[in-house]
Amino acid sequence: MAQSSALDTLIDLAQRESDNRAKRLGAALKAVEDGEQKLQMLNGYRDDYARKLDAAQQAGITPFAYQNFMAFMGKLETAINGQKEVIKHAEFKAEMERKAWQESERKRLSYRTLTERAAAQKLAIDNKRDQKMMDDFAARSARRSS
Repeated sequence: MAQSSALDTLIDLAQRESDNRAKRLGAALKAVEDGEQKLQMLNGYRDDYARKLDAAQQAGITPFAYQNFMAFMGKLETAINGQKEVIKHAEFKAEMERKAWQESERKRLSYRTLTERAAAQKLAIDNKRDQKMMDDFAARSARRSS
């Protein structure tokens, strides 16, 4: 019974670890999603600003205003490239968290398999003991009848 209790403790600890890893994975996946939304927003803003630049050029724009537009477009490109790096890092972290969660799940499931095997062995031993008792009882009854 002590082995069963120790195994139950290990299963409980493995379940907690797996739950913790799942939460961390969820947070990492959320960071990727948030990063992608920010990238979409930046891309949309850049596209909108490019349309404004085109409209301003068609209407006539001063060289100073053009220079300001281009400087701002450069800053947007820098922000977009930076956001792509943020996403790449977030995806790497999410993949690491996924692997850690999968490993914790494998451990948890292996403990559960050990518990199931131990229960099956105990059942087999109990069945064998019960069968022996029934055989002994039947043999004693047969001797008394004779």
